[in-house]
Amino acid sequence: MTAQEIFQHLPPNRVGASDRRYMNEVLDAGFSNTKDPANIVARLETAFAAKFGMGYAIVMNSGSGTMLAALIAAGVGPGDEVIVPTLTAAATAFVVVECGAVPVFVDSHPDTYCLDPLDVARKITPHTKAIIPVSIFGLSPDYDPIMRLAGEHKLTVIEDNAQCFLARYKSRLVGGIGHAASFSFQGSKHMTSGGDGGVTVTNDESYAREIRKISHQGFRTLSGKAGASMVPKDLRQDWAFERHDRLGYNFRMSAMQAALGLAQLERLDYLVAARQWIAAQYEAVLRETGCTWLTPPVVPAGLTHSYWTWVCKLDEKKLGVDWLEFRKRFLAHGGDGLYSAWRPLHLEPIFQTMAFFGSRERSPNFDPRYKGSVKSYRVGDCPVFEGMQKILCLFKTSMQTLAKAEGQVEALRQTIKSFG
Repeated sequence: MTAQEIFQHLPPNRVGASDRRYMNEVLDAGFSNTKDPANIVARLETAFAAKFGMGYAIVMNSGSGTMLAALIAAGVGPGDEVIVPTLTAAATAFVVVECGAVPVFVDSHPDTYCLDPLDVARKITPHTKAIIPVSIFGLSPDYDPIMRLAGEHKLTVIEDNAQCFLARYKSRLVGGIGHAASFSFQGSKHMTSGGDGGVTVTNDESYAREIRKISHQGFRTLSGKAGASMVPKDLRQDWAFERHDRLGYNFRMSAMQAALGLAQLERLDYLVAARQWIAAQYEAVLRETGCTWLTPPVVPAGLTHSYWTWVCKLDEKKLGVDWLEFRKRFLAHGGDGLYSAWRPLHLEPIFQTMAFFGSRERSPNFDPRYKGSVKSYRVGDCPVFEGMQKILCLFKTSMQTLAKAEGQVEALRQTIKSFG
């Protein structure tokens, strides 16, 4: 597709005619406590499952809720360890702590930035219950060794694909490789359901049922079937109805969120294609200018990248200025911000104090049911990412118009030229 063909399908402010049409359907149908009059949640779940070739899709009000429900449904709890990358948003590890389990942080691959399967292998213990591989920045990790390790140690793999839609790992769509996968519809992601939302997908019927129940207040009669998120009126009104057979949360997605999500899903191919086109233009600028001090993303053979963001390593020594000065120069030439990578998650203040529940002593790491050895998180635990975090440059790919996209590409071109 040409750039014009891609961008003509994208509303400039992310809300188009189909978004409004579906929202009006919901408003015209009204709201109910016992049914979805517009059937919009079921339509979104059916469409998402079909798009990703999965048996079940359970939508929720956030990508954090989707991961938490998947972990609890997998039996993760106090005494367990869950492997997560240190290069990720905090939610990936927070949901582990919220289960009462212990996050074990693994390092990044130096070229792809995804979690390193070799470090995963080193950090599996008898207490490990699950792995959350993150498709960071839009690229999947190397799943073959991860799934092999999971099989050997009987671990559940929950893909965190908050930043990765429609990318492929060796011909397989990312999202259909682990036992379950979580996608985020938060406002910065490829598609959104109005600023927040998410979905968990799986092919396991019993796993889907438990995920649904956990995310919908533990109602006993719910299932993973599309739209099965409400209890019928006759059953709900029966005095003999035994409602709850497990602990659950209120992670339900609203009908209005689902309306927006369905419209966005219908143009997801164009939303992803736009980011891929923008990334290709950035890379063309590096080739055109002969820039040697920005190293573009590495995409291994057989994988595709969905470019939630386009990430480069900055060689400060070769350029002669540091990251902050480069950012200032980029903004001066019209750049719409330049993001850094998050701090290594294990070095964030909350993981240093470990006062997740008021005091360090109440953290899962010191629960008497936990027999493992992770009692602190230190500098040096993940040396690869610790060493490169300060030189990563995250360029935006979320522009919804061709003019804005070309403006950011030109800003990079002029910035590079300004250094001579």
